Amino acid sequence: MDTDLFGNPLHEAPAPAPGGSLSTAGHADTPLAVRMRPRTVDEIVGQDHLLGPGSPLRRLAEGKAAMSVFLWGPPGVGKTTIAAVVSATGQRRFVELSAVTAGVKEVRAALAEAQRELVHGVGTVLFVDEVHRFSKAQQDVLLPAVENRLVTLVAATTENPSFSVISPLLSRSLLLTLQPLTDADIATLLDRALIDERGLGGAYTLSDEARSALLRFAGGDARRALTYLEESAAGAAAQGTAVIDADVVATAVDKAAVRYDRDGDQHYDVISAFIKSLRGSDVQAGLHYLARMLEAGEDPRFIARRLVILASEDIGMAAPSVLQTCVAAAQAVQLIGLPEARINLAQAVIACAMAPKSNAVVKAVDAAIADVRAGRIGTVPPHLRDAHYPGAKTHGHGTGYVYAHDAEHGVARQQYLPDDLEGARYYEPTDHGNEGALAERLVVLEDLLGRTQE
Repeated sequence: MDTDLFGNPLHEAPAPAPGGSLSTAGHADTPLAVRMRPRTVDEIVGQDHLLGPGSPLRRLAEGKAAMSVFLWGPPGVGKTTIAAVVSATGQRRFVELSAVTAGVKEVRAALAEAQRELVHGVGTVLFVDEVHRFSKAQQDVLLPAVENRLVTLVAATTENPSFSVISPLLSRSLLLTLQPLTDADIATLLDRALIDERGLGGAYTLSDEARSALLRFAGGDARRALTYLEESAAGAAAQGTAVIDADVVATAVDKAAVRYDRDGDQHYDVISAFIKSLRGSDVQAGLHYLARMLEAGEDPRFIARRLVILASEDIGMAAPSVLQTCVAAAQAVQLIGLPEARINLAQAVIACAMAPKSNAVVKAVDAAIADVRAGRIGTVPPHLRDAHYPGAKTHGHGTGYVYAHDAEHGVARQQYLPDDLEGARYYEPTDHGNEGALAERLVVLEDLLGRTQE
C-alpha cells in the first residue's frame, strides 16, 4: 500500500479531532471572550509592535505569507485571536489541534490531510494551541511538514520556546513575542463588548469604579477581563439592574487570579524579579513578589532555599546575621508550614532587602575554585603537613610550624599558601556594613602575616 512521507496510507484518513478553543465557537453558550474575538487584523487590540504595515504577522494574517510562526506570550494577550484571524483569511484550510488532547496519531492525520489538499492547490494553516505541552516525539512529527512548507504552522505557547520547543523546529519558524495588554487596551475591549451585538449589545452600562475594578482584576489578560464582565452582567441581571457597579463586580469576581505558572516561564520570571529586587534593596518589591508566589501556591521551601542562597551570595559578611535569619526562616517553614510561615519568610525578605550588600564572598570562593580548576594548586608547604603519623618528621612534615596561639596577637607569620599561589588574593571585602570593619581587619592581618599590600 502506498504511504506518504509521514507513514500514512494514501486513502481517506479520519479527520482529526481538533479539540481546541476555536472549534467550539458556535454553540449556544459560547463565552463572551470567544464571541468577541476580532475578525480582522484591524480589530486586534494591542501588539502594535507586531502589527505594523508589512510586518510578518500582518502579512500572515492577511494571507500574504506562508511562514510558520510561534506566538509566545502570557495568557489572554491574543495568541488564539491571531490564529482565528488567520483562519478567516485567504483560501487556505484551517485546522486546529490542542496539545492538551492531541497525540501523534492526530498530528499525523492532520498532516496527511494537508498533503492531500496541497495536491489540489489548497494550503493548510495548522494551529497548535499550547504547543509546549507536545512531547519531543510529537514535535518531531511536525518538523518535516514545517521544513517543506506542507503546512503553515501557527503555534501558541505561554512558555519560553527556547526551553519547551525542539531547536530544529524553532529554527525553521519565526518567533514572535506578544506583550501583556495595557489597561487602555483592556478598556477598549470592555467598551467594545458592552456595545457590540456579538457582546452585550448595549444592554448594560459600566460605572467608573466597576471599570477600574475589572482592569485591576484582569491583570492584562483580555480573556479574564471579558469573562469577569460577562459574570458581572449576569449578576446585574439577577439583581434586576442594567448598571454594573463595583459591588456587582465584587460579587461576581471573588478573587483576582494570580498569573503565575509553577512549572513554566512565569515561575522563572517571578523568582528572578524576586531575587533581583532583594539584591537591589527594594523591600516593597520583594514583599510583592513573595506574596505573588505564595498566593500562586509556590512551594515555600523553594522560596526559603533561595533566600538562604541570597544571604551569602549578595549580602555575605556585610551583614552575616542575615544568613542566620534566613536559615531560621527555612527551618520555620519546615516546622510550622503555611500560612503561618509566611510571616517568617516575610521577616527574612525584609532582612535581605534592607541589609548592606556585598558579593565579595561568592567572588572569593569562585576565584579560588577557578585557580584550582586551572591547575594552580601546588604542594602543601611541608610545615603545614600532617605530622602525627610515624615517620612524618623524617620527611620534614610539621618542622618549623608555629602554633598561632603562641604567636603575638594570635597570628603566626609563616607561609600558608602553596608556593605557586603566594600572593594570591581572593577575598576583597567592600566597605558596606560589617564588611567595612572586616576590610580594616584584613589590612592588619595581612601586615602581621608579612604580605605586601598592593
